[in-house]
Amino acid sequence: MNEVRFDGRVAIITGAGGGLGRSHALELARRGAHVLVNDLGGSLDGVGSSDSAASRVVEEITAFGGVAAPNHDSVATPDGGESIVQSAVDAFGRVDIVINNAGILRDRSFHKMDAAMIDAVIDVHLKGALYVSQPAFRLMREQRYGRIVNTSSASGLFGNYGQANYGAAKAGLAGLTRVLAIEGSAHGIKVNAIAPIALTRMTQGILGDLAAKVSPDSVSPMVAYLASEECAVNGNVYSVAGGRLARILVVETHGVVLHENTLEMISENISAIDELDPLRLLEPLSLDEESTIIAKAVSEAW
Repeated sequence: MNEVRFDGRVAIITGAGGGLGRSHALELARRGAHVLVNDLGGSLDGVGSSDSAASRVVEEITAFGGVAAPNHDSVATPDGGESIVQSAVDAFGRVDIVINNAGILRDRSFHKMDAAMIDAVIDVHLKGALYVSQPAFRLMREQRYGRIVNTSSASGLFGNYGQANYGAAKAGLAGLTRVLAIEGSAHGIKVNAIAPIALTRMTQGILGDLAAKVSPDSVSPMVAYLASEECAVNGNVYSVAGGRLARILVVETHGVVLHENTLEMISENISAIDELDPLRLLEPLSLDEESTIIAKAVSEAW
């Protein structure tokens, strides 16, 4: 099997001063990519900033002969996103890959969560991915090639106590992935997402026995695949942890069409509506496909 290389490709990796982002940056740089290492250098809850985190990773990359440049802009504003992309163009001449990894945590049970906690997390995770991806997406359209890898989470896709802000942002990233995959497909752009579990400063002390088996570098090979020319998928979300890889799907039941569509009839038929018959589950891949499914069901029933 031939080694997959990234020679001539330029990658932006946000939040790459440590944890998963650092691991992704090292993986792509070892395979020949020129990497813009973005990290604001703040605390786990997004407070403060420092140039040292990104610069340390750049030093690691250059030490083994790789090529990288640091960037310290915040992903959480439109100007920051534009500046990050422009920094990559200024340093390396183009942008081929964006890995949206930057994130913070401000966990609290929902009834105690204040607006500042909600805004900060959504600004970094969801808006940050939008603000960095949009200027990069425009360049990718022009060159008719690009790869975007978003970082979703099981907290958003399956739920986790105390993370309403984080879960909402991460679920939003799954939706963003689907839309950009559709919009980019005619222009050589593929957009996918991961929902990783790895031992980082965000998960320190909460993974128990699993911690020893889910290092950040166990996630990076999948990210590298999704960022490569070899990537054969588009619009997918993958659970990635400790070498275990699985596709996460959004499906719907076959459902029912009620001729008497009232609250009372819904109550009587809720079990049939919810029925999880694996042979009848449907996976619409766009709004158009969902509309077609609905139209067919309604027309056949009437």
